[in-house]
Amino acid sequence: MSVFMAVIWLALLTFVPGLEARASIPLAFFNKGLREALGLPGGIAVCFAANLAVGVVTYWLMGPVVQALRRWGWFERAVWPRFARTQHKLHPYVEKYGEWGLAVFIGVPLPGTGAYTGAFGAFLLGMDKRKFLIANFLGVLIACVAVTVICLLIDQGAVADDSLIRKLFLKSVKIDE
Repeated sequence: MSVFMAVIWLALLTFVPGLEARASIPLAFFNKGLREALGLPGGIAVCFAANLAVGVVTYWLMGPVVQALRRWGWFERAVWPRFARTQHKLHPYVEKYGEWGLAVFIGVPLPGTGAYTGAFGAFLLGMDKRKFLIANFLGVLIACVAVTVICLLIDQGAVADDSLIRKLFLKSVKIDE
């Protein structure tokens, strides 16, 4: 596999909502073609950069998407007031925990967390762009380190063959080598 194709595969997988680095880093670790094309540090770097981009692009697109939706009367009457109330109620917590709270939310590699939901939440809660960028960077770093450590443990045999973690991280993803 060429370096270009390896980067494309990892970036595309990282941009799939719900998968992000939780899926692309194990693929970089355990897919022979990707590992040979990029090496381990290169594969992890691609996954990290793509996951950062996921959060930034999502946060950036939220403004135009919400503005377009607010043009529809039903959204403005039925949905937007709920967002505004939620924003008003949660804004003190966003100010209190700020980027650290969001970073932990983005960084925990569990379903429902990650850069997409972090960016969506940060926008809806009115988090300042600079704070979001810091939180996104820290959260993606936390997630990538956590997934990399788990993959290293699996790769080095420190995780039992029949363990749940091993089964979750080694589900086969077929990519032509």
